[in-house]
Parts: sequence; structure tokens; C-alpha cells
Amino acid sequence: MKKIKIFSVVLAALATFSACTNDLEQYPNIEETSKTVYDQPENYLSALAKCYASFVTAGQGKGGEDEDLSSNNGYDYMRCYFNMQEAGTDELGSTWIEGDNIGNLTYLSWDAQDSWVADMYYRSYYSISLCNEFLKNSTDERIAGFGESDQENIRRYRAEARFLRALAYFHAMDLFHHIPFADESLIGSSQLPERWEAKDIFNFLETELKAVGEILPSAANTEYGRTPRGAAWMLLARMYLNAETYGAGEHYEACMTYAQKVLDEGYALEPDYNKLFNADNHKRVGAGQEIIFPLVVDSRNVVSWGATTYLACGQVDTDFGPAAETLGVASAWSMFRVRGEIPALFEGSTDDRALFYSEGQNQYMDGGVSDRSGGFFVVKWDNRADDGTVASDTDTDGVDIDFPLFRLADAYLMYAEAALRSNTGLDQALDLVNELRINRNAPEVSLNDLSATVDGIPFKFFLDERGRELYWEAVRRTDLIRFDAFTSDKYLWQWKGGVKDGKAVDQRYRIYPIPATELSANPNLFNEDY
Repeated sequence: MKKIKIFSVVLAALATFSACTNDLEQYPNIEETSKTVYDQPENYLSALAKCYASFVTAGQGKGGEDEDLSSNNGYDYMRCYFNMQEAGTDELGSTWIEGDNIGNLTYLSWDAQDSWVADMYYRSYYSISLCNEFLKNSTDERIAGFGESDQENIRRYRAEARFLRALAYFHAMDLFHHIPFADESLIGSSQLPERWEAKDIFNFLETELKAVGEILPSAANTEYGRTPRGAAWMLLARMYLNAETYGAGEHYEACMTYAQKVLDEGYALEPDYNKLFNADNHKRVGAGQEIIFPLVVDSRNVVSWGATTYLACGQVDTDFGPAAETLGVASAWSMFRVRGEIPALFEGSTDDRALFYSEGQNQYMDGGVSDRSGGFFVVKWDNRADDGTVASDTDTDGVDIDFPLFRLADAYLMYAEAALRSNTGLDQALDLVNELRINRNAPEVSLNDLSATVDGIPFKFFLDERGRELYWEAVRRTDLIRFDAFTSDKYLWQWKGGVKDGKAVDQRYRIYPIPATELSANPNLFNEDY
């Protein structure tokens, strides 16, 4: 079992954090608790732990009890983010449509009243607010009375909080584009946050991530579960690759620069793809390993009914497919299939990444997304340890699988795609792609394969390869948008837009709307197309 140091139960004082769901007083009103939480240097680590945990838990207690937000669904950050990134794409058939209230995401037909959209918005800003509060109370002036060693530690924590805030802001920018901005200076003010254009958020994040990348430790000197500098560089590379989407111009060579910094950091591809997603995947984190930065989910200290518990239990079905125990889960939630287009990417291949249960199954969802007889099962998330033993009782304690938010394979693919798009570094790009494919037991490809325009989509190899490598890792919507394939008719998949053969949808669905409740509370905000 993994050892967690910073993800122990957070201070009881932090349980008083509260937030409204109807305005940007999502920034917690914690002035009183600050006096008790931040008056002792030993409390800072627990406060930082809450910032980390806010990405995978929904509340202060076990599995999200004593909830942080009284929102529409009350689900955790990563459950929301996964659905926002996957539900409407070719990677996911969310079969429990009515029970999970996910039809609008599935068929690309949401509006500003959608409960998942609202939950994701408020989850993002709740995490931002926690980091802002930490940063307000960790300035050099605020900690001047502590010992030198404590001050040094807290400055390191401060860099981690800045990264976590940047991560939440990146997700908000990527999903909503033009969003309210507030940093720690706005806490306690009556001023409403101003609306920033996506390009302005991009510029802020670029500055922040470059700065914290100079402060955070190397992979070799980072404690498990905490942020290494490689995570800041990965987030920068992802931002740069998608920069045009945010109106920030082309930054492909900058993407290559920061992906290269990750490549030089001492990580290594995992030879067994399955082990990146099992209950011992904490062993694949850090220097010499593939996972650069995980979101920790732990059956003893960070119990979550969302995040990877949602994926591992949701991928098995009570009536069809593999038995729940074969993937280390106590019971099936009967929620997910993969749409047929993703397994089709592996046809004729011995690729190790094709983790699908197809016996007796129909590849395509001909009867509809909610028809549980269609679509293969994904068997990617496995709550068993390397030796095959079950890691936890998922009915009482959730899974023991970390979510690999950033891993080296993605750095390979980002570098290579940016190289092809900028027509520089082509030899290294091809070497990286083939090194990855050889590692995954897939055939080598040529430079012509990487550069080809297929079905009107330039460099479509990378869209397909990222589907093979990263399916169900919450990047697909962002990738499809970058290739102009999310809303257009350039690439159709079953039930895109709510019809069997798929159809193009309105371009507005490239961006999610600010929730209607938020618009009514903050006159600085508006949606352009909703």
C-alpha cells in the first residue's frame, strides 16, 4: 500500500470553509479560521493538503462527506472534469444518461442551466479560492515570525499552491474561455471579479508557471503526491500546444521547448502500459518512472466516490462484460462503454493499449448510447496491485488508483505534434513517436504518416495516436477542438449531436457557458453565444 504524508485528514478548522453557489463568493469566507489555521507553521502543510485534495474529493469527510459546496450534484472536481472532457466525445458512451443527468453533455446540447457545467465551474473556483487563501497567508511578511526552516518550507508550499491554482485556472480557461479572474488580493474586498479574455488568462498562467517552474523541485527531489517542476512544464507545454484555441497565437516552438525540458528531467516510459492505471501506479511516479504528476486517490486517506473510483467502478456492468472482481472492484456501477470509433483505431494491431473487453459485445452503439448492449467495455482502470491482490473494498473505501494527470508519453506526443506543425525538429519527432509505439507494441510509422492530412484533418495521426494512448484520461475534448473536429463535420462519431451517424453541431459548443446563476450574480460576466 502507498504511504501518504500530506494527504492525511485536514485540520478540523478547515471544515468551516464555506462557499455560495450563486456568485463568486465561491471564495471561502474564512477570515476567522485563518487566525487559527495560519498562526502555527505546522498547520500550513495541512492547509496545502486541502488544496490538493479539492481536485478529487467533494468534502471534508470520508468520500466527500461534510461537503464543500452545496451545488447541483455535489460531485468532486475530477468527476466533473472527466465528464466535461469525455462525455460528448468519441471516447465515452455514458450509458446511465438519465441517472447521471448527462444527456446534454453526451449529445453536445447543453445550455447555461446545465448542472454538470455549473458544478465544474464552481469546483474550479473553489479550488482557486483555497489556493488564494493559502497564498494570502503565506507571504514573506505573514510568515516572518516563524523560524528560518519553517519559512523555507512554506515558500516551497507557496509554489505548490501557485501551481494548483494555475491548474484550476487552466481548466476553467480551457472549458469556459472568458472567465472571471481573482487572486489573493481580492479576498475581503467587495469588488466583483472582472471578466478576463482567455488570452489574458493564458498570459497570466504563462508567467505563473514559468516562475514556479524555477522554484519547484526536480523529479528526483519531489515527495510522492506533490508537485515537481516537470508538472509546471507539462502544463505550459499543453497550454502552448493549444494556444491558438485561446486566442493567444501560435506557440508550437515554445511547446517543444517545455516538452523537451520534461524529456530531460529523467522520467522513463513504463514498459507495461496496464500498470500505469492499477492500484500500484504510485510506484510509477517520479524520477525514472512515467507518471509526472498524479492526483492521489487512496482508500485510507483520500477516499473519493468520483475521480478514479468513478472510472474503475463505472467501466464494469452488472449484466454484461467482465466480472467486477476481475478489475478489483466490489460492485459494478454500469455506467460506461467506449464508442466504437476508438477501438477501430486499434484494428489490425497488437497494441498493448487496446484495453477493451469485446467478448460477446457489439463494437458500435447502434441502439443508442443508453442501450447497454452496445459498445465495448474499457478495462483500463484496475483496482488490483501488481501481484493481483485487490487493493481496497470499493463499496466502503473507493479505489486505490491515482489519476495520472501528466505522464511522459504525453510529453512525447506534444513535442512531436508541435514539431510537425512548426516544421522543425522532425527527426526527433519521428524518433519519439516510434519509441513510444515500440514500447506499446505498435508498429513503427513514417514521417509521411505523421504529416498526412486525412479526411481533411491535417496531422490526423496525432489525433488518432492520442486517442490510442490517452483515452479516458480527460484530454479528448481539448484535442478534438485543436483539430477542429469537435463540432465540425470533419470527423463524425456515433451519436455526435444526438443522431446515430453523427452530425456537426453549432460552433458555440466548443466553449461551455458561464452558469446562469453566476451571470445573475456578477454583472461583469456574460456569454457570447448562449
